[in-house]
Order: sequence, then structure tokens, then C-alpha cells
Amino acid sequence: MEAEAVSDKPLAGRRILVPESRELDLFARMLEERGAEAVRCPLVTIRDVEDRAPVEAWLRRLAAGGFDDLILLTGEGLRRLLAVAQRAGIEKETVAALKQLRTITRGPKPARVLREWGLAPGLAAEAPTTEGVIATLTREALSGRTVGVQLYPGNPNPALLDFLRRAGATPDSVLPYRYASDADNEQVERAIRAMAAGKFDAIAFTSTPQIERLEEVAAPRGMEAELRQGLAYLHIAAVGPVVASALKKRGFTVAAMPATSFHLKPLINALVDVLARTPRT
Repeated sequence: MEAEAVSDKPLAGRRILVPESRELDLFARMLEERGAEAVRCPLVTIRDVEDRAPVEAWLRRLAAGGFDDLILLTGEGLRRLLAVAQRAGIEKETVAALKQLRTITRGPKPARVLREWGLAPGLAAEAPTTEGVIATLTREALSGRTVGVQLYPGNPNPALLDFLRRAGATPDSVLPYRYASDADNEQVERAIRAMAAGKFDAIAFTSTPQIERLEEVAAPRGMEAELRQGLAYLHIAAVGPVVASALKKRGFTVAAMPATSFHLKPLINALVDVLARTPRT
């Protein structure tokens, strides 16, 4: 019975820093069910843009049939667009237009939102990255087509927009939401110092803005060395290749990442696999 109890709690004795915001309680509970001590430190939250007028104008162009293709980079972006369309009274026209054009989805989340609205996803990027979207569209004839592009905060994505222009397409981009700081600076400072002191076994990143938020707090306080020390000490888990790429560009080693399905449960399973091979200190 004792061996069975241990196997049911593979993360027992592990302290894991959780910077998630939107699904913080769910993520922490899933880790705790595996035996971990989940230390909550929400770093960012998602909010509507302050000025909805440009988003509404973009949606009206979409609803009027102005696009041949639509690139959806995030599920959250599509949800926010549909919410704005509802408030603007053009929901039916927007959904009808989405049925007529070709969608290109960067990953599973925007495809899932399309299905929730009874819409069939079009092209799926061969990898859930900007590079994957570009590689997929390289094989398509784009000249003369107007392509809507749903962006996300912190990434105006010049690589994708420039690619579309070189291919003869006319990109029309929209940014339907923004990130706002969630945890106060003092809480983030404490988390950085605890990381540097070796108080955690792992940190599980689910978005690139979480990394950026740590840097934004560390830089003006002269804590960059502590942040780097802490992240070098920890086992870093990344929910998918976009987050992993951001970490690797900063010189950090990603110890755990799901192989194919980039969601919370596979992320936890990948972390369990890594920590199971690591002695507790």
C-alpha cells in the first residue's frame, strides 16, 4: 500500500513555482493532486484593449467579406474578437464571414475555439510557431489575397507580416487584447529571491509574457543576476515550443516540455518524468 501511495504522488516533496494566471487554481490543483507544493505567483492577466474602435473597424471589414484568409495565432485572440463582435451587434455577420474564408491556425487552441462556434478549422500550421505558419503558407498561392492576421500582445510579428507582403498578399492585422501585470512587484521580487536561494525544484511557464514579467521586475531592481541564477538552478518546464524558444533564446535550459499536446496535463506529465529522474535535495 505504501508503494502505491508513493506512485500516486510522484511530485511529493517538490515545490513548484506556478506563474500562471487565467488557469492558476486549476493548474495548482493538478500539481497538488500529484503531491507537489504549488507556490502560486500569477504574473500576468489578459484584459480587453482599452480602445476597441480599431478592433471593431477590423471586424466590420471581416464581416463585410473583406478577407480571403485569416491567420489565428491564439485561441484567446479569437475569443476576444467574437466577444467584441457580439457587443458591436455584428456577431452573425462575423461568424458567417468566418465560414466563407480560409483560416490558418497556429496551434490547437484557435482551432478549438472555431469548433466551439461550429466552424471548421482550415489549414493547421505544421508547427505551432510563427515559423510553422510561414512554412505552411509557403506552399500556398497568396498573391492578390487579403489576409487578416490576429496578433497577440508583445509581438507585432514583423516576420509574418513581411512574409505575406513578399508573397504578394495584403496583410490586415488586429490586436484584440492586452496583458496587464497581475502579481504586485513585491511578490515577484520574493519569488525571484526564493528561486536564487534554491527554494523551488521547478517552475512551469505557460506563456512568454510570464518570462518577460520576471525580467521587467528584475531589471530596475538590479536583480538580473539573481533571476538568472534562480532559473539556472531550477528545472524549467515549458508548455510548448513558443515558450521553450523564448527561454532558450535567453540562454536557459528547458528540462520538460510536452512532445505533442501543449496543454496543462501533458506539461505536468513531462515535469513528472524529469523530476522522477532527479534526486530530491
